[in-house]
Amino acid sequence: MAADLPVGAKAPGFTLPRDGGGTISLKEFHNRKLVLYFYPKADTPGCTKESIAFSKLRAAFAKAGTDILGVSADSVKAQDAFKAKHDLSIPLASDEKRQMLEAYGVWGEKSMYGRTYTSLHNN
Repeated sequence: MAADLPVGAKAPGFTLPRDGGGTISLKEFHNRKLVLYFYPKADTPGCTKESIAFSKLRAAFAKAGTDILGVSADSVKAQDAFKAKHDLSIPLASDEKRQMLEAYGVWGEKSMYGRTYTSLHNN
């Protein structure tokens, strides 16, 4: 299981495939504020509400000089379908290999009802 990033730690670099094709990297946000939000699976109820809310608030974040990027382990194809279905206005990145998710300490082993599995942490 990946360790949580300590408060004040430098954000790990990343380059990931993104919705619509191409890639997106941390370098693109150099000297800008960035909200990264992580979600377990596109088009599930909680993830959908969260993504719609961030899309609605995009202009307010931009006015405050802040960008938003959603990241999940879904494929780019799933991200594209999710974005189109809910008319999302924020970029979505795909980390199918879960390297970035692990580097940020949000992916790891969980246990529920006596069953162990790996997933996104929800804390």
